[in-house]
Amino acid sequence: MELQRRHLHADCHLHAQCAVVAAAAALLYAAPASAQISVEVSPLRIELAAGPGSTTTQAVTLTNAGKEAVRVRATVTDWDLSRDGAPQFEGAVVGGPYSATAWVRVAPPEQLVEPGKEATVRFSLTVPAGVGPAGYRTGVLFEFAPGTGDPVARAREVLFKSRVATLIYVNVGEPPVAAELTDLRSRSAGALTQIVAVVKNTGRRSVRTKGTLSVYDQSGKLAREVAIPDVPVLPESEREVAIVVTDGEKQPALPPGDYRIEVKIDVGLPALIVGETTLKVPR
Repeated sequence: MELQRRHLHADCHLHAQCAVVAAAAALLYAAPASAQISVEVSPLRIELAAGPGSTTTQAVTLTNAGKEAVRVRATVTDWDLSRDGAPQFEGAVVGGPYSATAWVRVAPPEQLVEPGKEATVRFSLTVPAGVGPAGYRTGVLFEFAPGTGDPVARAREVLFKSRVATLIYVNVGEPPVAAELTDLRSRSAGALTQIVAVVKNTGRRSVRTKGTLSVYDQSGKLAREVAIPDVPVLPESEREVAIVVTDGEKQPALPPGDYRIEVKIDVGLPALIVGETTLKVPR
Protein backbone atom coordinates (compact mmCIF):
# COMPACT_ATOMS: atom_id res chain seq x y z
CA MET A 1 0.00 0.00 0.00
CA GLU A 2 1.29 3.46 -0.87
CA LEU A 3 2.15 5.77 2.02
CA GLN A 4 1.37 9.44 2.43
CA ARG A 5 3.69 10.99 5.01
CA ARG A 6 3.17 14.09 7.13
CA HIS A 7 5.85 15.28 9.55
CA LEU A 8 4.03 17.03 12.36
CA HIS A 9 5.46 19.20 15.08
CA ALA A 10 7.97 17.84 17.55
CA ASP A 11 7.30 16.69 21.09
CA CYS A 12 4.72 18.48 23.22
CA HIS A 13 5.53 16.54 26.39
CA LEU A 14 2.76 17.56 28.77
CA HIS A 15 2.86 16.73 32.47
CA ALA A 16 -0.84 17.11 33.02
CA GLN A 17 -3.66 14.91 34.12
CA CYS A 18 -4.77 12.46 31.42
CA ALA A 19 -8.39 11.38 30.99
CA VAL A 20 -8.81 7.79 29.87
CA VAL A 21 -12.23 7.50 28.24
CA ALA A 22 -14.06 4.19 28.06
CA ALA A 23 -15.92 3.51 24.83
CA ALA A 24 -19.20 2.83 26.60
CA ALA A 25 -22.29 4.98 26.30
CA ALA A 26 -23.30 4.96 29.98
CA LEU A 27 -24.55 7.91 32.03
CA LEU A 28 -24.88 7.31 35.77
CA TYR A 29 -26.60 9.51 38.33
CA ALA A 30 -26.19 9.70 42.11
CA ALA A 31 -28.05 6.99 43.95
CA PRO A 32 -29.18 6.04 47.42
CA ALA A 33 -27.42 2.96 48.79
CA SER A 34 -30.65 0.94 48.78
CA ALA A 35 -31.02 1.07 44.99
CA GLN A 36 -29.31 -1.88 43.33
CA ILE A 37 -29.82 -2.05 39.57
CA SER A 38 -27.70 -4.25 37.32
CA VAL A 39 -28.82 -4.57 33.72
CA GLU A 40 -26.63 -5.67 30.82
CA VAL A 41 -27.40 -4.31 27.35
CA SER A 42 -26.20 -6.10 24.21
CA PRO A 43 -25.10 -4.99 21.70
CA LEU A 44 -23.89 -1.50 22.58
CA ARG A 45 -23.11 -0.74 18.93
CA ILE A 46 -24.95 -1.63 15.73
CA GLU A 47 -23.67 -0.80 12.25
CA LEU A 48 -26.12 -1.03 9.36
CA ALA A 49 -25.70 -0.72 5.61
CA ALA A 50 -28.95 0.51 4.09
CA GLY A 51 -30.31 2.01 0.90
CA PRO A 52 -32.87 4.78 0.39
CA GLY A 53 -36.38 3.45 1.00
CA SER A 54 -35.20 0.31 2.80
CA THR A 55 -36.47 -0.97 6.15
CA THR A 56 -34.71 -3.16 8.69
CA THR A 57 -35.61 -4.49 12.13
CA GLN A 58 -33.01 -5.21 14.80
CA ALA A 59 -33.13 -6.47 18.39
CA VAL A 60 -31.34 -5.46 21.59
CA THR A 61 -31.18 -7.85 24.55
CA LEU A 62 -31.56 -6.67 28.15
CA THR A 63 -30.41 -8.99 30.96
CA ASN A 64 -31.40 -8.22 34.53
CA ALA A 65 -28.44 -9.50 36.57
CA GLY A 66 -29.77 -7.98 39.80
CA LYS A 67 -31.99 -9.34 42.53
CA GLU A 68 -34.93 -7.00 42.00
CA ALA A 69 -37.28 -6.32 39.12
CA VAL A 70 -36.28 -3.38 36.92
CA ARG A 71 -38.49 -1.11 34.86
CA VAL A 72 -36.91 -0.28 31.49
CA ARG A 73 -37.88 2.63 29.30
CA ALA A 74 -36.54 2.74 25.71
CA THR A 75 -36.41 5.95 23.68
CA VAL A 76 -34.73 6.98 20.44
CA THR A 77 -32.12 9.70 20.78
CA ASP A 78 -29.61 11.80 18.90
CA TRP A 79 -26.01 11.72 20.11
CA ASP A 80 -22.58 13.04 19.32
CA LEU A 81 -18.97 12.29 20.25
CA SER A 82 -16.78 14.68 22.19
CA ARG A 83 -13.30 15.46 20.93
CA ASP A 84 -11.90 12.64 23.05
CA GLY A 85 -14.57 10.20 21.85
CA ALA A 86 -16.99 10.17 24.79
CA PRO A 87 -20.65 9.77 23.71
CA GLN A 88 -22.67 12.93 24.32
CA PHE A 89 -26.46 12.91 24.65
CA GLU A 90 -27.17 16.13 26.51
CA GLY A 91 -26.64 19.01 24.12
CA ALA A 92 -26.44 16.86 20.99
CA VAL A 93 -27.97 18.55 17.93
CA VAL A 94 -31.51 17.25 17.48
CA GLY A 95 -32.36 16.35 13.89
CA GLY A 96 -28.98 17.42 12.54
CA PRO A 97 -27.74 16.70 9.01
CA TYR A 98 -26.56 13.18 9.98
CA SER A 99 -29.44 12.27 12.32
CA ALA A 100 -31.37 9.05 11.68
CA THR A 101 -33.51 9.42 14.80
CA ALA A 102 -36.69 10.31 12.90
CA TRP A 103 -36.34 7.04 10.95
CA VAL A 104 -36.63 4.76 14.01
CA ARG A 105 -39.47 3.28 16.06
CA VAL A 106 -38.93 1.13 19.17
CA ALA A 107 -41.15 -1.53 20.76
CA PRO A 108 -41.99 -1.93 23.53
CA PRO A 109 -41.25 1.57 24.82
CA GLU A 110 -41.49 0.35 28.44
CA GLN A 111 -41.41 -3.02 30.17
CA LEU A 112 -40.67 -4.77 33.45
CA VAL A 113 -37.73 -7.20 33.55
CA GLU A 114 -37.76 -9.71 36.40
CA PRO A 115 -34.50 -10.61 38.19
CA GLY A 116 -32.39 -13.15 36.31
CA LYS A 117 -34.50 -12.76 33.17
CA GLU A 118 -33.88 -11.42 29.68
CA ALA A 119 -36.03 -9.06 27.66
CA THR A 120 -35.91 -7.84 24.08
CA VAL A 121 -36.41 -4.38 22.63
CA ARG A 122 -36.79 -4.22 18.85
CA PHE A 123 -36.41 -1.21 16.66
CA SER A 124 -37.38 -0.73 13.04
CA LEU A 125 -35.50 1.73 10.85
CA THR A 126 -36.86 3.05 7.56
CA VAL A 127 -34.54 5.15 5.40
CA PRO A 128 -36.38 7.91 3.48
CA ALA A 129 -36.47 7.41 -0.26
CA GLY A 130 -34.66 10.63 -1.14
CA VAL A 131 -31.84 10.55 1.39
CA GLY A 132 -28.32 11.13 0.06
CA PRO A 133 -25.25 8.96 0.62
CA ALA A 134 -23.68 9.57 4.05
CA GLY A 135 -23.00 8.07 7.45
CA TYR A 136 -26.04 8.70 9.64
CA ARG A 137 -26.50 7.89 13.32
CA THR A 138 -29.03 7.49 16.09
CA GLY A 139 -29.34 5.50 19.29
CA VAL A 140 -31.73 3.68 21.58
CA LEU A 141 -31.45 5.01 25.11
CA PHE A 142 -32.41 2.60 27.91
CA GLU A 143 -33.41 4.16 31.22
CA PHE A 144 -33.68 1.95 34.31
CA ALA A 145 -35.60 2.34 37.57
CA PRO A 146 -36.69 -0.03 40.35
CA GLY A 147 -39.69 -2.06 39.29
CA THR A 148 -41.17 -2.67 42.73
CA GLY A 149 -42.90 -0.52 45.32
CA ASP A 150 -45.63 2.06 45.14
CA PRO A 151 -45.25 4.14 41.94
CA VAL A 152 -46.58 7.28 43.65
CA ALA A 153 -44.02 6.96 46.46
CA ARG A 154 -41.26 6.24 43.96
CA ALA A 155 -42.10 9.42 42.08
CA ARG A 156 -41.39 11.46 45.24
CA GLU A 157 -38.00 9.85 45.84
CA VAL A 158 -34.62 10.65 44.31
CA LEU A 159 -34.15 7.20 42.79
CA PHE A 160 -31.06 5.65 41.36
CA LYS A 161 -31.33 6.05 37.65
CA SER A 162 -28.90 4.75 35.05
CA ARG A 163 -28.97 5.17 31.30
CA VAL A 164 -27.18 3.06 28.74
CA ALA A 165 -27.41 3.58 24.99
CA THR A 166 -27.01 1.29 22.03
CA LEU A 167 -25.36 3.47 19.37
CA ILE A 168 -26.59 2.89 15.82
CA TYR A 169 -24.57 3.78 12.71
CA VAL A 170 -26.50 3.81 9.43
CA ASN A 171 -24.33 3.84 6.31
CA VAL A 172 -26.28 4.86 3.21
CA GLY A 173 -24.40 4.43 -0.05
CA GLU A 174 -20.63 4.82 -0.30
CA PRO A 175 -19.57 8.47 -0.17
CA PRO A 176 -15.80 8.91 -0.57
CA VAL A 177 -13.53 8.82 2.48
CA ALA A 178 -11.78 12.13 3.22
CA ALA A 179 -9.61 12.34 6.34
CA GLU A 180 -6.26 13.72 7.44
CA LEU A 181 -3.93 13.84 10.44
CA THR A 182 -3.80 17.39 11.80
CA ASP A 183 -1.77 16.98 14.98
CA LEU A 184 0.42 14.44 16.77
CA ARG A 185 1.70 14.96 20.30
CA SER A 186 2.62 13.15 23.51
CA ARG A 187 0.72 13.34 26.79
CA SER A 188 1.90 11.96 30.14
CA ALA A 189 0.49 11.51 33.63
CA GLY A 190 2.39 9.32 36.07
CA ALA A 191 3.15 5.94 34.51
CA LEU A 192 0.77 6.61 31.61
CA THR A 193 2.19 8.01 28.37
CA GLN A 194 0.01 8.42 25.31
CA ILE A 195 0.54 9.65 21.79
CA VAL A 196 -2.51 11.66 20.77
CA ALA A 197 -3.28 11.66 17.04
CA VAL A 198 -5.86 14.23 15.95
CA VAL A 199 -7.80 12.92 12.96
CA LYS A 200 -10.02 15.27 10.96
CA ASN A 201 -12.80 13.67 8.93
CA THR A 202 -13.95 16.04 6.18
CA GLY A 203 -16.10 13.44 4.42
CA ARG A 204 -19.78 12.55 4.76
CA ARG A 205 -19.26 9.08 6.18
CA SER A 206 -17.94 7.80 9.50
CA VAL A 207 -14.52 6.22 9.43
CA ARG A 208 -12.77 3.92 11.91
CA THR A 209 -9.10 4.02 12.75
CA LYS A 210 -6.63 1.15 12.77
CA GLY A 211 -2.92 0.80 12.18
CA THR A 212 0.32 0.84 14.17
CA LEU A 213 2.46 3.17 16.23
CA SER A 214 6.21 2.52 16.17
CA VAL A 215 8.75 3.82 18.69
CA TYR A 216 12.39 4.09 17.52
CA ASP A 217 15.35 4.79 19.78
CA GLN A 218 18.26 7.12 18.91
CA SER A 219 20.06 4.38 16.99
CA GLY A 220 16.98 3.84 14.78
CA LYS A 221 16.14 0.50 16.37
CA LEU A 222 12.48 -0.38 16.88
CA ALA A 223 11.89 -0.14 20.64
CA ARG A 224 8.14 -0.73 20.74
CA GLU A 225 5.16 -1.20 18.45
CA VAL A 226 1.53 -0.88 19.52
CA ALA A 227 -1.80 -1.07 17.73
CA ILE A 228 -3.82 2.08 17.10
CA PRO A 229 -7.27 1.79 18.74
CA ASP A 230 -10.27 1.00 16.56
CA VAL A 231 -12.41 4.11 17.16
CA PRO A 232 -14.97 6.03 15.09
CA VAL A 233 -14.50 9.51 13.65
CA LEU A 234 -17.89 10.95 12.73
CA PRO A 235 -18.59 12.80 9.45
CA GLU A 236 -17.28 16.36 9.30
CA SER A 237 -15.71 16.16 12.75
CA GLU A 238 -12.32 16.03 14.45
CA ARG A 239 -11.30 13.78 17.32
CA GLU A 240 -8.33 12.75 19.38
CA VAL A 241 -7.17 9.14 19.14
CA ALA A 242 -5.18 8.31 22.29
CA ILE A 243 -2.56 5.59 21.74
CA VAL A 244 -0.99 4.12 24.90
CA VAL A 245 2.81 3.87 24.76
CA THR A 246 3.44 3.14 28.47
CA ASP A 247 1.06 2.36 31.31
CA GLY A 248 3.28 0.67 33.90
CA GLU A 249 1.63 -2.73 33.33
CA LYS A 250 1.02 -4.09 29.83
CA GLN A 251 3.27 -1.41 28.38
CA PRO A 252 6.17 -0.86 30.84
CA ALA A 253 8.23 2.32 30.93
CA LEU A 254 10.79 3.02 28.21
CA PRO A 255 14.44 3.63 29.19
CA PRO A 256 15.33 7.35 29.48
CA GLY A 257 16.21 8.95 26.16
CA ASP A 258 14.88 10.56 23.00
CA TYR A 259 12.60 8.58 20.72
CA ARG A 260 11.10 9.05 17.28
CA ILE A 261 7.42 8.19 17.00
CA GLU A 262 5.83 7.13 13.72
CA VAL A 263 2.13 6.43 13.26
CA LYS A 264 0.51 4.74 10.29
CA ILE A 265 -3.26 5.11 10.31
CA ASP A 266 -5.66 3.30 8.01
CA VAL A 267 -9.11 4.92 7.67
CA GLY A 268 -10.02 3.36 4.33
CA LEU A 269 -8.13 5.75 2.03
CA PRO A 270 -6.05 4.34 -0.84
CA ALA A 271 -2.93 5.33 1.13
CA LEU A 272 -2.10 5.16 4.82
CA ILE A 273 -1.95 8.39 6.79
CA VAL A 274 1.57 8.67 8.24
CA GLY A 275 2.86 11.13 10.81
CA GLU A 276 5.94 11.59 12.97
CA THR A 277 6.76 13.28 16.28
CA THR A 278 9.25 12.83 19.11
CA LEU A 279 9.04 11.60 22.69
CA LYS A 280 11.51 12.44 25.46
CA VAL A 281 11.67 10.09 28.45
CA PRO A 282 13.37 11.94 31.33
CA ARG A 283 15.79 10.30 33.74
